[in-house]
Parts: sequence; C-alpha cells; structure tokens
Amino acid sequence: MLSIGDLSKRTGVKVPTIRYYEQMGLLAAAERSEGNQRRYSRQDLERLAFIRHGRDLGLDISAIRELISLSQHPDHPCADADRIASDHLAAVREKIDRLKRLEQELERIVSHCDGGHSIEECYVIRALSDHNLCDSEH
Repeated sequence: MLSIGDLSKRTGVKVPTIRYYEQMGLLAAAERSEGNQRRYSRQDLERLAFIRHGRDLGLDISAIRELISLSQHPDHPCADADRIASDHLAAVREKIDRLKRLEQELERIVSHCDGGHSIEECYVIRALSDHNLCDSEH
C-alpha cells in the first residue's frame, strides 16, 4: 500500500490533484489506515498513471472518465475509445491550424515594426487597435 505522498512521487501528480481526482470519481476513494491516512493499491497507481497520461495528451476529464469506464469492459469492441481519440486528434489539429494562422499574423505584424518608432507610430499597437490591419482571420 502507498501513502498519498508516495503515490504522488511515483506518478508525478500533485497531492491536491490526487484528492481532486478522488472527489471527481476518477480515482476510487482511498482506503484509510488506522491513523486515517489514505492508502493506495497498485491498481490505484496504475489508474492514476492512466489519468496522468491522458491529461498529458490533453484529454479532458469527461473523455478520461469515459475511457476509464470503457477500460472496465476489456472484451467490448474498442470503437468508442477510438472515437474519443479521433475526436481529440481532430481538435488538436484544429488548434494547430489556428496557432499557425496566429503565428503568421504575428510574424507579419512584428515585421512591420523595428522598435525605432514612438508608441504613437508603433505598428504593433496600431494593429492591435485596428483588426482591419490584419491580413487574415486568426
């Protein structure tokens, strides 16, 4: 059995976050020692590592909750898990596209300003004040 501190060290998840996951029902309520300290099993460690990896990949709590539920039925088809991952991948690609457009617009704005003007003449300030100076929607 692991203490909450040991579980935190082994997974890299902070203690308050572990408590939060327990409150959210992602992690089962821990057993308690005679001294009322939380005690976690190997299964809890594996579940927390699963949650941590999902969060590292950017999955939201509801997706992780659904994946945990699906993982409790190992003989079912994996179509729902694949759908969750595919939907998340599509969202990540959309964010990347938006960030690329943002990068291009910021590069364009910065290229118009060499820092040698007064704030009144600064293209960065003017572009932020007037969206019509942007080349594209970002």
